[in-house]
Amino acid sequence: MSVELNYQDTGGEGTPLIVVHGLLGSADNWRSHVKQWQDRRRVVAVDLRNHGRSPHAEGMSYHEMAEDLLALMDRLHIEKAHLLGHSMGGKVVISLARLAPDRVASLIVADIAPQAYGHGHDAVFAGLRHLQRGNPTNRREADELLAEHVDERATRLFLATNLERAESGELVLRVGLDQIEAGYQDIMQEPAGEGAFEGPVLVLRGGRSHYVPDAALSGLREVLPHSQLVTLDEAGHWLHAEQPEAFQSAVNDFLDSLAD
Repeated sequence: MSVELNYQDTGGEGTPLIVVHGLLGSADNWRSHVKQWQDRRRVVAVDLRNHGRSPHAEGMSYHEMAEDLLALMDRLHIEKAHLLGHSMGGKVVISLARLAPDRVASLIVADIAPQAYGHGHDAVFAGLRHLQRGNPTNRREADELLAEHVDERATRLFLATNLERAESGELVLRVGLDQIEAGYQDIMQEPAGEGAFEGPVLVLRGGRSHYVPDAALSGLREVLPHSQLVTLDEAGHWLHAEQPEAFQSAVNDFLDSLAD
């Protein structure tokens, strides 16, 4: 059964752009980008299941997350959309495009390939569990707890976007950490569906990221044969945060080139 996703909708005319965050992200992370894009088109930013303000539910397979997104499109009476997904969200939008290609005007895939990946979030999960047990009352305390497992300050700041204040006064995680950890093996797998998506695709990758190496491009083009590749040389995996203007420009150029 699909989950009724939380979303932010700017309204507007034309084919909407639906924005899908990555693992442990949320629609809130895309606020500055949405503010720019909404002058040009309708934008819908979503919280995937177990993320942001969306409900917590068992199951993190790409088939389930794509079905959630498709159900949201139905609920908003969106017949067809441009889909932008970063990292895990990129696999979600590829899954939807393979399962329901008639609902997809184009794909924008940010720093992910349609393949399985190795486990790389042990320290992050350990830090979040340690934070939970520590019951921090302010963000300085939360950062100190996370720092015992996560060295990179930028990563800790990103993870801290998942904190909210409980009625008791403590800072608590709003993500469904139990469900995400239980479904982590599925998150690392390749997208759902079979075959290729034959529509237009923009693949954006960070030049300092290891997620889409040149060795992955032949496999990527088997699934997304009409993809054009743009590399943001000075960016890592969070390319939309590290080079926001270049990221926005690449997305705008791609969407403007399509008959909307």
